[in-house]
Amino acid sequence: MSKGNPQVNLESIQDAAAKISGRVLYTACQKSETLSRQLGCELYIKFENQQFTASFKERGALNRLLYDGAANNHFDGVIAMSAGNHAQALAYHGSELGIQTTIVMPRSTPNAKVEATRVFGAQVILHGATFDETRQFTEALAEQQNLELIHPFDDPLVIAGQGTVGLEVMQQVENVDYLVVPVGGGGLIGGVACATKAQSPKTQVLGVQMERFAGAHAAFHKNSWEPQGPQSTVAEGIAVKQPGVITSDLIARYVDEFHLVNETEVEQAIFDLLEIEKTVSEGAGAATLALVRRNREQFCGKRVVVILSGGNIDMMILSSVLQRGLVRSHRLVRMQVEIPDTPGALAQLTTQLGALDSNIMDIAHHRAFGGSSVRATLVEVVLQLRGEEQQDTVYESLTEAGYDLTFL
Repeated sequence: MSKGNPQVNLESIQDAAAKISGRVLYTACQKSETLSRQLGCELYIKFENQQFTASFKERGALNRLLYDGAANNHFDGVIAMSAGNHAQALAYHGSELGIQTTIVMPRSTPNAKVEATRVFGAQVILHGATFDETRQFTEALAEQQNLELIHPFDDPLVIAGQGTVGLEVMQQVENVDYLVVPVGGGGLIGGVACATKAQSPKTQVLGVQMERFAGAHAAFHKNSWEPQGPQSTVAEGIAVKQPGVITSDLIARYVDEFHLVNETEVEQAIFDLLEIEKTVSEGAGAATLALVRRNREQFCGKRVVVILSGGNIDMMILSSVLQRGLVRSHRLVRMQVEIPDTPGALAQLTTQLGALDSNIMDIAHHRAFGGSSVRATLVEVVLQLRGEEQQDTVYESLTEAGYDLTFL
């Protein structure tokens, strides 16, 4: 960015809000009655998944592109390295403004994300097996083709655009005790925390990050951090190893607390948001609700706003999250039952299961793999139930009928 561009402060965020008004959605921030009762707090959700490209990223991308247009600079277009929301936001608003957009994505990017970016008219280039390879190629291409490189989070104009989320929250909800923000590179929380503290110093701004990608959390607590274990996460939107230089400064100045959540907690939050609020959240967006559920004692009796930052979740991942959620809530269970290897024994078992209002989803009959004797066989059954109470009923009823069974 050239000299003279605004730094991140309330004035620059308010200026961004004026510029992007009418071009991005002023999203709802609504109280969840059900989750409030469950969690013992007054919980509001800021639905950034309602944006056209289903992410808050539109705000920063548009503010940055509008600056480019007003500055009448000498670049022949813009370029960015992104495999997700930043790419779609730049592509969409670039097409609306008539700005040529080039997006470089790693070769491993799912085709659905590639096509979702191409549909907005961007030139998409697949290059690199690693982050460094993709970054180096993007930087070289920007110089070769006279394209302006737009950083996804460490840019004052991008951060100011993201900060408009905080402005809206302060307008929509009075006397907020806690504002919980997901963190990857820090662009969203940097802008939101700056806007919030300028208007409501008493509001506590909390950052939340994944345990597998805890670079910003470590920096906040002045600890060292190195990736360990699996380098995959359900919250790939915040799978950033280190925050930016500008965002780190903003986090240090304005953020009150920083917390971590794990994969299972975020999966459950995605499940809850879909079942209770009837809204689709990507993992990054659900991390905020996961933190409130994890630390519910801290938030008890308080007015809490969580930012649902986006809804771009892969359909295969969503399918797996829902299936795993049904298993955790005992609505989908798998059990192994030993029955006599005699005619009619399997029919007798299924009849009893039907009488217990349990729906058989899958069944497998294993003669050669186990059983207490050659005259016995194991049956593995997947059942659809109403919950843990019905599972207990099935177990007690079958045990009383003389079956030897185990829930797997």
